[in-house]
Amino acid sequence: MDEREDKKMNTSDLADVKKLIGSADGAGFSLDEILAEYGRGPKPKVVAFPGAVAAPPEDAPDEEPEEDDGAESDTVIPFPGGERREEVHEETQPKSREESVLTAFLKDLSRRADHYADRMFEEDESTDPEEVRRLESLIPGTDWEDEPLEEAGPERETWFRLPHRAAPPPPDTPPEELARRYGIGLHGMQVRSVFLFFLACAAGGQLLIPALGLAWPEDVAAIQGWFAVGLLGLGALLAIDALAVGLWRGLRGRFGMDTLAAFSCGFTLADGILLALHPPETPRLPYAAAVLFGMFFLLHGSFCKRAGLRLSCRTAAASAEPYRITLDPGKWNGKDSFSKWPGTPEGFGSQIQTDDGAQRIYSRCCPLLFLADVLLAFVATVEHRQDLIWALSALFTASAAFGGALVYGRPVFKLARRLAQSGAALAGWPGVARSRRGNRLLVTDSDLFPPGYVEFNGYKMFHNFPVERVMAYTATLIRDSGSGLTRLFHEQLRALGGLMRKANDLCCYEGGLSAEIRGDQVLVGSAAFMRLMEISLPPGLNVKSAVFCAINGQLAGIFALNYSLPDTVFPSVEELMREKVSVVLATRDFNLIPAMLQQRFRLAADKMDFPQVERRRELSDPDQLHSETLTALLCREGLFPCAEAVTAGRRLRRAVRLGAALCCMSAALGVALAAYLVSLAAYSSLSPLNLLVFLLSWLAPVWFLSGWPDRF
Repeated sequence: MDEREDKKMNTSDLADVKKLIGSADGAGFSLDEILAEYGRGPKPKVVAFPGAVAAPPEDAPDEEPEEDDGAESDTVIPFPGGERREEVHEETQPKSREESVLTAFLKDLSRRADHYADRMFEEDESTDPEEVRRLESLIPGTDWEDEPLEEAGPERETWFRLPHRAAPPPPDTPPEELARRYGIGLHGMQVRSVFLFFLACAAGGQLLIPALGLAWPEDVAAIQGWFAVGLLGLGALLAIDALAVGLWRGLRGRFGMDTLAAFSCGFTLADGILLALHPPETPRLPYAAAVLFGMFFLLHGSFCKRAGLRLSCRTAAASAEPYRITLDPGKWNGKDSFSKWPGTPEGFGSQIQTDDGAQRIYSRCCPLLFLADVLLAFVATVEHRQDLIWALSALFTASAAFGGALVYGRPVFKLARRLAQSGAALAGWPGVARSRRGNRLLVTDSDLFPPGYVEFNGYKMFHNFPVERVMAYTATLIRDSGSGLTRLFHEQLRALGGLMRKANDLCCYEGGLSAEIRGDQVLVGSAAFMRLMEISLPPGLNVKSAVFCAINGQLAGIFALNYSLPDTVFPSVEELMREKVSVVLATRDFNLIPAMLQQRFRLAADKMDFPQVERRRELSDPDQLHSETLTALLCREGLFPCAEAVTAGRRLRRAVRLGAALCCMSAALGVALAAYLVSLAAYSSLSPLNLLVFLLSWLAPVWFLSGWPDRF
């Protein structure tokens, strides 16, 4: 090749390179497009680890590449057209004069890329290995094993949301043990409350005599202060256990009305001692009468609560395997429904020891009342120069509502006494609180007709079938279907000396059952079901309630039954309807249909829900899942104790919520009025008698409301 041809070829190659790279104004192809055309993808974005050598920026000036070790590179660069050329290091294969400019340019880019890849993940000696390991563990595909992630739910704390740490539930103590604990000192508490009532009446009489226009003798008037202090001190000793519980509750940050009553007693006692030691120019008495009445209602409410819980525990302990009532979410038609199912008393002891609904409301309101009493008393002392002890005594006495302990204690005792007669016991406040969402009650065969209310009225066999065989076939299908007639037929079969059979392919229909027993096709059901299955029945058959059995298409026997509806079913259904709780018939006895209940027993079955047979079996399945929160325990059969427990729980919840709201309203209003009158030093308006009348006036609606839940 001569020099002229060589120069021409080099000029042509240089023009091709300029055409590929583009001119200075941006026309042509970019560097990324060239690399993509020759098998190199877009340039990856690399994040350097701490301490690693960072890649030079794209606009940095070219630097001389470091010398390689001289080994041949095995990197293969694919070219268009399927050709594959091995890239050989520049030092192992020197450049020739005939090598084109484009080839040199691509080799230089490849060398730079390899050098960058070798240096990209290189670690410096100052790099922290633990930090590198932590970062590499976050990259998918590394060799480090994934560690279990910590749950950030309960431990996530932010400046706007404090962590909610629920208190652990009380231990699940057996009901008989709890009944024994609640009974310790119960009689003594009742006697002490009676004595405390007489002390409060004596202190009230001390206020009524001057109010009626009568004057104390001079020798008696001088000791009025000490007399009030003595009555208050004796009353504090009688109610020391209730006051101690209130103080202990306040130390744990769970303030209640008993906490405010304890502070009221302390400040009033201090105020009375100061008045007796240093009588003021204008004679006045401490608020001993109001505090004594408040302690009486506190002690009486505590006694009622303990007596009610003791009675509930004794009822729950009456049966080792009681029935449980739970509120299952979305059980029927998307509504929460009450379910009754056999079980154990598990969870009853834990739930009944939890705080009641009134205390949960007080724990939110009473801390605010406590702070208001203290702050307003100090404001009146600093700005209006009032007596601090008197201000604290007046404010705390006005904020300690008389009905604080009666809101839950009195209705619980009344309801426990009523439910114990029917064999039911409420399982504490957790189940009562959830009863608001329940507006359905699932009723099974044994609820409507407990054992003993369905009897045999005779039977008759046909086509020479043996009695034992027909009875065994019928009892087997009824047992496998889970019908309420299982016990009745099983006892009759045992009386005949027969045994149960093994049924295959059991099918449940609307009105009957079918299965295969020892090669025989057996049908068991009502008369309508037999006609539907084209089984010939005797002409003129007039049996209202009976069980028919057909074997291989022939009528084998008729078992006449006598259903007797308990008298307690009618008031139970009325109670549920008044509480707007609908009855769902989850029956498995094919004779128990709404038409039969309405025509024969005049039961309001048209207002009850009657699901299809498949759904009824699901609702009455003994192995279905139930809620863990227990509503009540039942120790007797039938619908009556179930309806009593559901009704009592719903009424108790409404009464407690409303009563606690009234107590908080009276306390807030009392604090506001007392703070205003204390700032004005209006002792005549804030006299012990006026304050007592104010507190008794707010007690009246709470007293009547606490006696309402058991009147149904």
